[in-house]
Amino acid sequence: MLLNVPKMQKWMRLGWSAIGLGLVGWFVVDFFGKDFTGRRVDDVLGETLGPIGSWLADKVFFQVAIGGVNVEVIVLWMLLPMIFLTFYYGFINFRGFIPSLNVLRGKFEDKSAPGEVSQVQALTTALSGTVGLGNIAGVAIAIALGGPGATFWMFVISIAAMAVKFSECTLAVKYREVHADGTVSGGPMYYLRHGLKNRGFARLGIILAVAYAVLTLPSILQVVQVNQAHSMFRAATGINEGLWFGVVIAVLTGVVIIGGIKQIAKVTVRLVPLMAGIYLIAGLVVIAVNITVLPDAFLVIFKTAFSPVAVEGGIIGAIIVGMRRAVYSTEAGLGTSSIAHAAAKTREPISEGLVGLMEPFIDTLVGLVTAIIIVITGAYLFLDPVTGENLGDIQMTSAAFESVFWWFPWVLALAAFMFAFSTIISWSYYIEKVWTFLFGDTRRTVISFRIFFCVMLIPGAVMKTEHVVDFIDSVFFLLAIPNLLGIYFMAPEIRADMKDYFARLKAGKIPITKKVAKPAIAKP
Repeated sequence: MLLNVPKMQKWMRLGWSAIGLGLVGWFVVDFFGKDFTGRRVDDVLGETLGPIGSWLADKVFFQVAIGGVNVEVIVLWMLLPMIFLTFYYGFINFRGFIPSLNVLRGKFEDKSAPGEVSQVQALTTALSGTVGLGNIAGVAIAIALGGPGATFWMFVISIAAMAVKFSECTLAVKYREVHADGTVSGGPMYYLRHGLKNRGFARLGIILAVAYAVLTLPSILQVVQVNQAHSMFRAATGINEGLWFGVVIAVLTGVVIIGGIKQIAKVTVRLVPLMAGIYLIAGLVVIAVNITVLPDAFLVIFKTAFSPVAVEGGIIGAIIVGMRRAVYSTEAGLGTSSIAHAAAKTREPISEGLVGLMEPFIDTLVGLVTAIIIVITGAYLFLDPVTGENLGDIQMTSAAFESVFWWFPWVLALAAFMFAFSTIISWSYYIEKVWTFLFGDTRRTVISFRIFFCVMLIPGAVMKTEHVVDFIDSVFFLLAIPNLLGIYFMAPEIRADMKDYFARLKAGKIPITKKVAKPAIAKP
């Protein structure tokens, strides 16, 4: 708890509650007619947040020209530590892969360790927040802008992102707070505050922690996820009942998050494999139907990745497009998923860092399947029958599925719904921890937040998201500034902890609690 003045906390809670109730009431009235001003709520929001969001987006997504292609400075800010930390940690992205699998298979599991969920559950909770619509639509956007070769660079950058996730998850466990009742609070707010204090930068740590928490709060408006899920549902079924769709999402979310991280983890540990499985199986069916041209598809991806005419700006253009989408997809550098990893049952921060390595890797695998089915079906060459232009975003992915079976868009709609829902429940936990960090960790604070969060989902399906997307995206990516700045300061201690962990692992000083069978190798 950072703000320890009771009166200030009370008024802030009352203020947020009033804003929430006012917005909800306004949306309900607006749905049945007009509000008291005679205008739609989305229009009022557009007039308010639109100019602010546009101004902020111009500053946050300021671009510089590299190789004839414009790239956002904030993307470069997130890319540089991926490359630097990969080398600084001695390519932990690769040599940490097998130890990571051993941790996830329970080889070093310590059930008596502090924490609320298993390390596997922490990973699935984090994955439910990152593996989402970006893997369906984001890859298609990369191909539309940078050609098929952009996906090759998207994969390369995602591998580099593993080093940043390793840092975030290690620090999240190392500097988490374990409360008397066994619950855990962790994430960037805590490792920035306590970690920088340990390195002699206490004031800077508080400033960065508060800045991070405040910038996270607008993400309570998960309108984009709800809106995109409803859009896919409407396209597949023809049913356009936005308000009731929002109500269903809110109720389902409330049923899950009312039980806290343990209930969220129980859902995500089943939902993530299910939703990824449905999507991957559907993708593999598309690949199987077009198996004869699979080698050609890989050849196209590889050739256009290094082709000087792949995209505007040549090879550099393809790299930048792939880099931009990889940064957006993995969210490495934003620190949000480390909040889930902080709840893992472990006494070894480095072991959770190793678990975090798998996050960008799994995220990339889902994206890679999307890329292959788009290229193998030629969907990136399809034209929109209305505009006559090449398809973009999720339309391209949907067309790739539909080219095999007419009903496959229904499968995609189901996957999109589950991706959106899993992202919503994960983010509810992330923002809850930010909320309690700022306003106090009391039962009343937690319950009021959960109700507020669920109610705010309802208007997401009916409002015009373009009015708030610029604003939300801008503050979202600003999280990378305090988070990565703190990681730069704490990288030396992470490397020291990493060396100590692997030395103890090699010497057999880390207890093996479960024998893990080695994969059987068939004899010739």
